Amino acid sequence: MPASLLASSESGPSAWFFGIYGLFWLVGLAGAGYALWQAWQFYQWMEGQSGGTEKNIEIAGYVRTGADAYLRQQYKVVAGFFAVIFILLLFMAFGLNVQSAWVPFAFLSGGLFSGLAGWFGMKTATLASNRTAAGAEKSLNDGLQVAFRSGAVMGLTVVGLGLLDIVLWFFILYWLVPLFAAPLSLEEITVTMLCFGMGASSQALFARVGGGIFTKAADVGADLVGKVEQNIPEDDARNPATIADNVGDNVGDVAGMGADLYESYCGSILATAALGVAAFAGPAESDYFLQLKALFLPMLIAAVGIGLSVWGIWQVRTDENSSQKSLLAALARGINLSTIAIVGAAVVLTFLLLGWSHIGVSVSVIVGLVAGWLIGKWTEYSTS
Repeated sequence: MPASLLASSESGPSAWFFGIYGLFWLVGLAGAGYALWQAWQFYQWMEGQSGGTEKNIEIAGYVRTGADAYLRQQYKVVAGFFAVIFILLLFMAFGLNVQSAWVPFAFLSGGLFSGLAGWFGMKTATLASNRTAAGAEKSLNDGLQVAFRSGAVMGLTVVGLGLLDIVLWFFILYWLVPLFAAPLSLEEITVTMLCFGMGASSQALFARVGGGIFTKAADVGADLVGKVEQNIPEDDARNPATIADNVGDNVGDVAGMGADLYESYCGSILATAALGVAAFAGPAESDYFLQLKALFLPMLIAAVGIGLSVWGIWQVRTDENSSQKSLLAALARGINLSTIAIVGAAVVLTFLLLGWSHIGVSVSVIVGLVAGWLIGKWTEYSTS
């Protein structure tokens, strides 16, 4: 077993909730709770900003009403799909006994949390649009603050609900199941938890594809009727198809993106946990401890990353009379500081849990962060 600062805190594979692994779990739960709390704070702050002129408020109300109506109808269809798949999974679990009894419920929870993330993000976006315009009339910095913090609501809701779903399922499968049934192996736990990614993916498919078709149809219709037939300027509020286009942007690019990011975020954590458990599998008791630590490592990195990301959000600010270049520099400052801090946190957490001999695990985290940063920089350069 590699040298680790936590090596002396283990008491056996049956260590109970109040041991060191319970502390790891509580850190994950605290990270999820903090993300949701901070998202709510940003949401309330956004609601308190000026909505602009009566005309702006009226147009934003049309978009919000249309987006709500679309999402309600979409969720009705999705609910029917989930009911059919849930029944099928129940039959496979209890009738054919070919999979875990927890898989059907994991599938439902993934879809539910994914849908919640998308809905709350869409609700925030439809309230923030006219407030961003009103803020931009005062200064670019005011518009930036409203837009960026409103966008942070979506991001923090996604990671908060995603991490909450993961830690709750681990609590159920690792600590509660042994109270009334045979304990599950760590391999069984990670495979079962991976299944709620299927529910999140199904929700994301409906939201992304359905919303994308809607917004593109409205976009083409608005251009054909408005600019070609009636000579109405693009994005003119007098064109009903323009309102529909904005509705589609919210349900596809916000609600759909939220569900999509939720699935990707949870999938990355769960896949890492499953790979860690598989990599350290072995007959010795020390192998079990390494498996457990490898399972918790991505959860802890995610929890600490949430706190560092919120810190980065607060760094995005600029002067009242700033230029467009200054706004981009402010955004880059928040991203760069958070990225550097998370790199350091990943190295420290890997050392604490797995020891110096496995510090190379943190390299994969760093490579992913650097790759994402480079993609963002190249995209910014190519589109600016």
